[in-house]
Amino acid sequence: MANLKYSRQREAIKEFLASTTEHPTADTVYLHVREEFPHISLGTVYRNLNLLADIGEAIKITTPHGGDRFDGVTAPHYHVLCTECRRVMDLDMPVLQSVNELAGEKFNGRIYSHNALFYGICSNCLKKGSKIPYPDTLTQ
Repeated sequence: MANLKYSRQREAIKEFLASTTEHPTADTVYLHVREEFPHISLGTVYRNLNLLADIGEAIKITTPHGGDRFDGVTAPHYHVLCTECRRVMDLDMPVLQSVNELAGEKFNGRIYSHNALFYGICSNCLKKGSKIPYPDTLTQ
């Protein structure tokens, strides 16, 4: 990729991602960055988030409910999606390199990484009395 021209807006997006653990949607990023750049468009935010993900300076987390989430932490790690409130959270556990090796045994090529999105119910939703959904409700 050619050298990327510096952009104050892109830098503000990166700074916001680095400042939060909430894994925001592009809409949420837009609302926060707009405070500093009132004339920024939602399209500019989307383009910059996708560019940051493409060049490895952010992670895009695709969820089954739509609305990609973004993470400023680019070191390999896992995420959990609460199927009740739809919040995405980091999962504090080591990345299992053995998964790459196991997959590599079944793949005619080279596996060098993986990502995983776990599904569950967060402690806040459990306190509210949420029940574990049946597997077919995960995509609704």
